[in-house]
Amino acid sequence: MAEQNQQGAGRQAEIARKTNETDIRLAFNVDGTGVSEIETDVPFLNHMLDLFAKHGQFDLKVDAKGDVEIDDHHTVEDIGICLGQTLREALGDKKGIKRYANVFIPMDEALAQVAIDISNRPHLEYRAQYPSATVGSFTTELVHEFLWKFALEARITLHVIVHYGHNTHHMVEAVFKALGRALDEATSIDPRVQGVPSTKGVL
Repeated sequence: MAEQNQQGAGRQAEIARKTNETDIRLAFNVDGTGVSEIETDVPFLNHMLDLFAKHGQFDLKVDAKGDVEIDDHHTVEDIGICLGQTLREALGDKKGIKRYANVFIPMDEALAQVAIDISNRPHLEYRAQYPSATVGSFTTELVHEFLWKFALEARITLHVIVHYGHNTHHMVEAVFKALGRALDEATSIDPRVQGVPSTKGVL
């Protein structure tokens, strides 16, 4: 279970999750400075999480071991679960947040778009077709798996569109950069917002 601390050091939470398939410790600070310490058995995911933290100005620590001798699926999936749970815990009652964001990121020839609603309604809409099924040893179908479990556990509405590109690495990289920047904007505090930005009165 994620442990929350919203006093003093900003909106942050950490979690330890151990199963027969993975062993993960993850700490996430929404109000960070882009510092990351990422150690997993999936090198390409390390790179993507580092980009996500840097461009979102989040502090992120991940120490994850998984059954990669089978494949990377369980490790990627469970990190998405842990990141989503810590985000949800760190945001607490969501008072004062902007809630929505829409970001386009170009990466050379590739263009990705991420739109977010911190809605308490989990949904992923994912539109991406990659030229290759792998980047190095990383299977690109795992991008969807990560994003879906992240959106589900964070209880956010997440739309991800890769408009075009011909280099798979660039296309996936643009997605993670856009995710970081969109989440940074959506979670940022707007001093004009009284309570939560919803006519329902809760998010």
